[in-house]
Amino acid sequence: MKTEILKLLRERGDYISGQELCNKFGVSRTAVWKVINQLKEEGYGIEAVQNKGYRLKVNPDVLSASELKSRIQNKWAGKNIYYYEETGSTNTDAKRFGEEGAAHGTVVVADKQNAGKGRRGRAWQSPGGKDIYFTILLRPEFVPDKASGLTLVMALSVAQAIESCGLEAGIKWPNDVVLNGKKICGILTEMNVETDYIQYVVIGVGINVNLDVMPEEIKETATSILLESGKKMARAKLLQGVLERFEENYERYEKDLSLANMMEEYNGYLVNRNRQVRVLDPKGEYEGTARGINEYGELLVETGDGQTVAVYAGEVSVRGIYGYV
Repeated sequence: MKTEILKLLRERGDYISGQELCNKFGVSRTAVWKVINQLKEEGYGIEAVQNKGYRLKVNPDVLSASELKSRIQNKWAGKNIYYYEETGSTNTDAKRFGEEGAAHGTVVVADKQNAGKGRRGRAWQSPGGKDIYFTILLRPEFVPDKASGLTLVMALSVAQAIESCGLEAGIKWPNDVVLNGKKICGILTEMNVETDYIQYVVIGVGINVNLDVMPEEIKETATSILLESGKKMARAKLLQGVLERFEENYERYEKDLSLANMMEEYNGYLVNRNRQVRVLDPKGEYEGTARGINEYGELLVETGDGQTVAVYAGEVSVRGIYGYV
C-alpha cells in the first residue's frame, strides 16, 4: 500500500484526502496515517492540511523499494525489482536470481556495494547514498554472439536518459558514458551460456550521480553529474528513465539483432567520432581516426594508410591520443 499511496501523491501533485485514500485501499484512517508517517521518516516532505488532506511537496533523493516501484511502470524492464541498502555486487545477486529462474527484466538495485566489479576484474567504487548501482537480468532468445550488442544498447539508453535531464552526455566506445570528457558511468555485461544457448545475461550499471568528491586516483578521468552540473539529481527518477529507454531500445535491437536502426543515434553520442584514437590491441597497438560504429557495434577506425579497420571490443581498448577520450 505504501508504494501505491506514494505513486498517487506524486501523480496528483495536489492534496488528496485521507478519506479518498481509505476508500481506495479499503483501510482505516489510522492505517493511512501510519503509511504517511513512514514516508515522512524516509525523507518525503508530505504536508497535511485539515479538510484538504495530504500533499507531496518535497520529493527527495530517496532510493528505496517503494520509491522505485512507484515510478517504474514498464512492461518488463524493472517489473520485478529487488532493492538492497547494501550488497556485495548487484551483478552477483542478479546471476543468483538468474540461476533460480527469475524472470526476464528483473532488476537488482543497491544503495551501496562493497564488492562492485568493473571491466577486467577491476574494483568499482560504490559508496552509499550517492550513486546508482543496478543490474538487469535478461533472457534473450538469440545466439550468444549477438549478446555483445546489448552493452552498447545500455550505453545508449543511459546517455539518452541523462540527456533528457538537460545534460550533454556522450559515449566513449564501447560503453563508457561521459560528461565533459570524463567518465560518469561504467557498464559490465556477463552471461551464462550453454553450448549455443544463452541461459541469461546480466548487465550491471554504475552511474556517478551525486558524488561530491572523486577519489584521488581517478579524478583526472572520472566525474559525477553533481560535479559537472552543480545540481543534485533524484537517482530513482534517473533510473526510471534509463529503464524506460532500455526497454524500448532492447526491443528495437531484438527485431533484427543488429544496431543498424540505432547506429545514427549511437554515433551522435560518440565522443571518439572523427577524433584521433590509439587502439590497444594485444596483437599490436596502432593509431587512426574513429569514424563511428557499424551495425555490429564495432568501431570503424581509419588508419594512416587509408584502410578502415573494424575494431571489436572484446579485449581491445581504445584511448584518445591526448587523453581519456
